[in-house]
Amino acid sequence: MAFTKRREYLFLYSVKDANPNGDPLNANHPRFDAETGRIMVSDVRIKRTMRDQWLREGLNIFVDGAAKTLKTRIEELKSALKVKTGKEALQQCIDTRLFGVTFAHGNEAFSWTGPVQFKWGRSLHQAKAELIQGTAAFATRDQSEQRSFRNEYIVPFVLLGVYAIANQHASVETGATDEDVDKIAGGLWNGTVNLITRSKIGHVPRLLVEVIYQEGFSGAAGSMDEKVNLLSSDGQTLSADEELAIRSPKDFLVDINEVSEKLISLKGHIEAINVWLDSELAVKGLDELKAAFNEKLAVQKR
Repeated sequence: MAFTKRREYLFLYSVKDANPNGDPLNANHPRFDAETGRIMVSDVRIKRTMRDQWLREGLNIFVDGAAKTLKTRIEELKSALKVKTGKEALQQCIDTRLFGVTFAHGNEAFSWTGPVQFKWGRSLHQAKAELIQGTAAFATRDQSEQRSFRNEYIVPFVLLGVYAIANQHASVETGATDEDVDKIAGGLWNGTVNLITRSKIGHVPRLLVEVIYQEGFSGAAGSMDEKVNLLSSDGQTLSADEELAIRSPKDFLVDINEVSEKLISLKGHIEAINVWLDSELAVKGLDELKAAFNEKLAVQKR
């Protein structure tokens, strides 16, 4: 049965000495906003993190990340799931039920709007990418004593904010269930923990807020990532230089007062709030949220 209660998500995670989301058309330079100096991460990258985690958990995934044709992948799924059509196969995949899909193969063509939509992630402060150079493991020729060179980009440290909303109305078309949306938080948190490839190690989940609204409510707090501010460890506004100098959670505190105020204004429509909090992160405004929602709010410290 399709889920009937709207949900919203605010997810903060840090990246240290790694590349959050390289642009293949720009020498794999981290994606960024040149005007503001903010690092950016695509919604596709976030969904890849979640899909990889769900694969580890043994769930059926359509976009498995391997280099193969659509024909090959859909035939794999039809064989594994013992179904005859592409639609039947994709109805059994959690990523297509949550994120939607546009499918055209053979005599089948359909498009589902995903009930779960992500904004692009943005850093909550200015940061600069650095070009790191080194030598490769092997020489370019057997007779050469000079090894080839390699270049790669990293960011010294960045705290990224991600926002998502789960729209119950679109779940009717894809068949996304409560059990499916219950796996979103774990896909985000645990998927980030398990980003341990060479280019992605250094990713740490810091704060996740899941808001579950009462059935029948179609409003939202909206863009909670834009309601988060970084302050100095003593609560002052950070200068541009101080933002660029951030290297760990000890260098700042996260101010979610605007998020708390908005959620408190919607208190009559909220069924529950779940919070996952990294023990290294200092958060301002969480106590106000706890006081307003009492037993409706659960905090897990990691």
